[in-house]
Amino acid sequence: MTDLVRDFVEDNIADLHADLDAWLRIPSISTSPEHAGDVRRGAEWFAEALRRTGFPTVEVWETGAPVGAEGGAATGHPAVYAAWPSEDADAPRVTVYGHHDVQPVDPLELWETAPFEPTVRGEELFARGAIDDKGQLLFHLLGLRAHLAATGRTSPAVHLTILAEGEEEDGSEHFAQLLRDRAAELAADVVVVSDTGIFDRATPSMCVGMRGMTYCQIDLHGPDIDLHSGSFGGAVPNPATVLTRIVAGLHDADGHVTLPGFYDRVVDLTPRERDLLAALPFDEAAWVAGPAASRGTAGEAGFSTLERIWARPTAEVHGLHSGYTGPGQKTIIPTDAMAKVSFRLVADQDPGEVETAMRAYVAGAVPPGITASVTFFSGGVRPCLTPLDSPWLQAATRAMETAFGQQVLYTREGGSGPEADLAEILDAPVIFVGVGLPDDRIHAPNERVVLPMLTIGAIAAGHLWSELAAAAR
Repeated sequence: MTDLVRDFVEDNIADLHADLDAWLRIPSISTSPEHAGDVRRGAEWFAEALRRTGFPTVEVWETGAPVGAEGGAATGHPAVYAAWPSEDADAPRVTVYGHHDVQPVDPLELWETAPFEPTVRGEELFARGAIDDKGQLLFHLLGLRAHLAATGRTSPAVHLTILAEGEEEDGSEHFAQLLRDRAAELAADVVVVSDTGIFDRATPSMCVGMRGMTYCQIDLHGPDIDLHSGSFGGAVPNPATVLTRIVAGLHDADGHVTLPGFYDRVVDLTPRERDLLAALPFDEAAWVAGPAASRGTAGEAGFSTLERIWARPTAEVHGLHSGYTGPGQKTIIPTDAMAKVSFRLVADQDPGEVETAMRAYVAGAVPPGITASVTFFSGGVRPCLTPLDSPWLQAATRAMETAFGQQVLYTREGGSGPEADLAEILDAPVIFVGVGLPDDRIHAPNERVVLPMLTIGAIAAGHLWSELAAAAR
């Protein structure tokens, strides 16, 4: 079967390339209101591609309004749903998650070719959405065709559902409610997420964890007007000074976050997990000088760089503003000061508990004469972790190893997404099957996909359904 799947994919890879070229020409930027129609057009295009593949049920779901609500106007971008039941009644239920929306293209002048005119140079295809996430959704369609051709089946070996979100790049505002409203249609024994990548082209890997996040803004108000620092300095509280003390106090000398209880729920790395991360061929000096564009490392004492960015929680300051920042001098005590701060979270931390701790910390750090407010922009994103002994993970690993023809290692990712909502609301474990590369420039100008990686992804998908069905048995 290995050769049959690979041969089918390689014989039909031009179909995937042609579909990707067509889909990438739709500028489905979910964060831009002027592109709302394009997001819908992209959803309809993918729905038709699913029908061409053979899915008997394909629907475009509205978001932002209760299902069946009379007169309830949708306020979000549409999602695409497809279902193909297996002829084997006791087959496991599998939901594949991805997203059909894309990031904005700014700054446009840094693109070497037009972002929505796919351009192939050698084995690379450049366009917004090429790897994040249109290419990775499409390899599942070719992989499914290969699975059916290689096995002679007329339906998948699993009860297969595909869900493509339209708001992932805009914070997935309506996604959790969509999952709750549509839980019956999306019921799953396991969720497959294809919105991740591998360690590098020579080191195939699978992600087993995504960090969560919560993000806030701190606003401090002191005097009601800017004051002359010679006349009032040292006699009234300065909100800029107070703010710098607050953000500096978020860490101790060893890089630990100082919020009370911050680490109480943290699931520590096991010795095996640390060994697996250490086995990755990570060149820290090259990483610092290359992707990090920095001159050294920093962070929580006692942990490696990969452990810090994948498996440990963090607090980061993203922006500070107060007072006069123009040329020359202006000697004032400013009236206001502001900072933007986020926390990346790991299993089993809860964003709500971190929010409560942060509010208490700021309140305790503000002296008389300063008023403070802490605004969190959402309920946060929870972290997601796949146990290494999960039979679903082992099944997916076999499929990936067959496709790559070598051992597959395990990584985590420092970013955050809706995976925890998928796991919690659908009450199903999440596994990650992705083929992106670290230098694919997702979210940046000149995003690209290395086309042979999509071939490998389709081959892995061609084996995945049989492997998952065997794991269930």
